[in-house]
Amino acid sequence: MAGKKVKMAEARINQEMIEGMRAKLGTKLRIDDSTHNEYATRMAILKFTHGIGDKNPLWTDGVYASKSPYGGIVAPPSFIWACFAQVQFGWRGLGGFHAGCDVEFLKPVCLGDKITAECVFKSFEGPKKSGFAEETIIDHFENQYWNQRGDLIARYHWWIVRFARAKAQQKADRNSIELPHPWTDEQLAKIEDEILSEEIRGAVPRYWEDVDIGEELKPVVKGPLGTTDEVAYIIGGGVPIPRMAAHGVSLRAYRKHPAWAFRDPSTYALEPIFAVHYNKQAANAMGQPQAYDVGLQRHCWGIHLVTNWMGDDAWLKRSYAEYRKFVYLSDVVWLKGKVIKKYIDDDGDYCVEIERHAVNQRGEDVMPGFAIVALPSKENRIAPLDTRLRSKIKNPASPKTE
Repeated sequence: MAGKKVKMAEARINQEMIEGMRAKLGTKLRIDDSTHNEYATRMAILKFTHGIGDKNPLWTDGVYASKSPYGGIVAPPSFIWACFAQVQFGWRGLGGFHAGCDVEFLKPVCLGDKITAECVFKSFEGPKKSGFAEETIIDHFENQYWNQRGDLIARYHWWIVRFARAKAQQKADRNSIELPHPWTDEQLAKIEDEILSEEIRGAVPRYWEDVDIGEELKPVVKGPLGTTDEVAYIIGGGVPIPRMAAHGVSLRAYRKHPAWAFRDPSTYALEPIFAVHYNKQAANAMGQPQAYDVGLQRHCWGIHLVTNWMGDDAWLKRSYAEYRKFVYLSDVVWLKGKVIKKYIDDDGDYCVEIERHAVNQRGEDVMPGFAIVALPSKENRIAPLDTRLRSKIKNPASPKTE
């Protein structure tokens, strides 16, 4: 079997497939098999923050966090994705790439909270002509998250690009970049120095009045991306959809859902489609030259950048990101940001808008986007955390479940 190519389920977009998916619009999806953490325990938060490389003591140091406005450990905003992020749904035989998301954070996840989520299939666009795989479809989903008190803590809109794998393989240009990237020892030493120079604002308030438009955030650096980085993210509750399992548990799932797995010609084992993030042959079958990062993993890095800068007294209200290019194993990414706007919003929050980029060693912006942060103000007695720590937003009516 050595030397054989990976075979994944293949299909072409057709009218029957489109009508079948149109009938499912508005459906609340079953997500049990894709739920990873239900409780924000100390170890769950620790594994997740280590899996994204975020060492902020607010997430992990009980003594430090007890002196913060929260009075104890809280999870980073991105922890909602370690509870539930996405679900594998629809378009049998088509490939899919997570292309972006827009998330609104409403309340903190505190130590011991129980998180409940739902996911609704909202709409799709297309088929559209595409240079990547001739034609594509874009699915849109919406997640909501609640804590055990019934507070709505986050809303999350995400979209997936669907395509015929065979067409993507035919169009793939695997010779345009050199992988693994040929780093020198001097370059690697410089990168590691940059990683270790990370700055966390922490307990020192960053007041709205002291921020200038054009102010740049201290970059956060990730990489060179390796297999262990991907494994650590998965252990921390990353996005395998459905959850990873072994031996008879996984085999039974694959017999029920054959499109979820492929036979690895190197080991003869059945591997999940999610292995594109650590298995080169799987990535090749998706039309890519090398295994690559997870879209939400990269978004977590962007949130890491912002929470480092804003400090413990601020609140991340919104984070938007588009996943434009892949981050391949051996790549390095510099997460960068710049304040482009200051304003008081309709909620009375003193906000800044941060333009955000993720630039690799080839100079490509692999994740353009922005974040909205509410900062404490010297002239406003109500701090951003005051309302988030006491107000409740109730659960709206839920749609049908499939």
